[in-house]
Amino acid sequence: MAEQIQPIRGMNDILPTEIGAWQYLEREVRELVTAYGYEEMRVPIVEQTALFKRSIGEFTDVVGKEMYSFESQGGESLTLRPEATAGMVRGVISNRMLRGQRHKLWCVGPMFRYETPQAGRYRQFHQLDLEAVGYAGPDVDAELIALTARLWRNLGIQRVRLQINSLGSSESRKAYRELLVSYFRGYESRLDADSRRRLEGNPLRILDSKNPEMQELVAGAPLLTDHLDQESREHFDALCAMLRDIGVPYEVNPRLVRGLDYYSRTVFEWINESSGAQNAVCSGGRYDGLIAQLGGEPTPAIGFAMGMERVVALLMQAGQVPAATKADVFIVLNGERATSMGLGLVERLRNELPRRRFEINLGGGNFKTQFRRADRSAAPLALIVGDDELARGVVGMKPLRQETGQTECPIERLAQGIEAALASLGCA
Repeated sequence: MAEQIQPIRGMNDILPTEIGAWQYLEREVRELVTAYGYEEMRVPIVEQTALFKRSIGEFTDVVGKEMYSFESQGGESLTLRPEATAGMVRGVISNRMLRGQRHKLWCVGPMFRYETPQAGRYRQFHQLDLEAVGYAGPDVDAELIALTARLWRNLGIQRVRLQINSLGSSESRKAYRELLVSYFRGYESRLDADSRRRLEGNPLRILDSKNPEMQELVAGAPLLTDHLDQESREHFDALCAMLRDIGVPYEVNPRLVRGLDYYSRTVFEWINESSGAQNAVCSGGRYDGLIAQLGGEPTPAIGFAMGMERVVALLMQAGQVPAATKADVFIVLNGERATSMGLGLVERLRNELPRRRFEINLGGGNFKTQFRRADRSAAPLALIVGDDELARGVVGMKPLRQETGQTECPIERLAQGIEAALASLGCA
């Protein structure tokens, strides 16, 4: 026997037993974001490596350690997308969608990062991305957060809480960065390896350290919120007031910095209270300088990314996943003529009853075998198509979940008979 080929570590199959939760989440997301005026956009999975280096930042963990990059046959350096915002911004610029216009956009799909696989963190994972391009005020920040709060309510997810912060303008953050570097240099011997590396390139990320031995140092560091420029302070205060007005509870976390360089001003995360270290379910913020940084005209923007795997896990934990789609009718075949005519009969029924789900026995089998298959299909009703019945112009109808007897229905009135039978079984 040939050796089995195993899946790549950290890249998982989504099986039919799980797909119902994914489809439910995707339906709810599509309906909600459409109601808020967002339009779907699809961008490539592979982009030029330079796109992510320029947008995410060369000193971030994502670019420095986690990207899947390779050289194409034409000699280009290409990368499997580690996140979607950079690609969507590139798409907006390259398709000339700016020119003073405003856009609300969304996409969903797989992302790739070479991380250590663990619960809630995989090397191929799926994200929902929303981006509001061309909006400068705090009102769009508040609406975007309100959308996510409504999504949790719609999904029945309760154990999440909102953390917000402001990173200020690039100018005020540059001054704060120098202050932060000066502070941590005074304790350089106590920094762990990650923090010493970040001190040279991205010192704000030290504030997000998960190392327990670093927490005392981090707690004593200067607060960015104490060094905001006036315009950023007013923007953040207005956002907080709007969130209070619309009834979205929040907590200000002055250590919330986000892991990508392009963020400015508002940043936020929805935290799940029971997911351990990987507890961020949805994260985002404002990136007013990114579009100009990637060659477009200066344009304010804000967005977020939601981890689909983590939300699916929350749905499963909360028991909020609807029952799997099942067949309405299972067709049992008995005899040579019935077997040869069965498929045509079912296709006719699919034309006449397009909202009903039919499953026909395939691959032969005796009566007992076919009824076991009918039972596994979870259909409430079986049609029995046999040579004897066909000779008399009828089809047998037998409820599978109730102890009622078998009846017959004329073939010319079969569609109406199926609807009446399913209605009597509570399947209207």
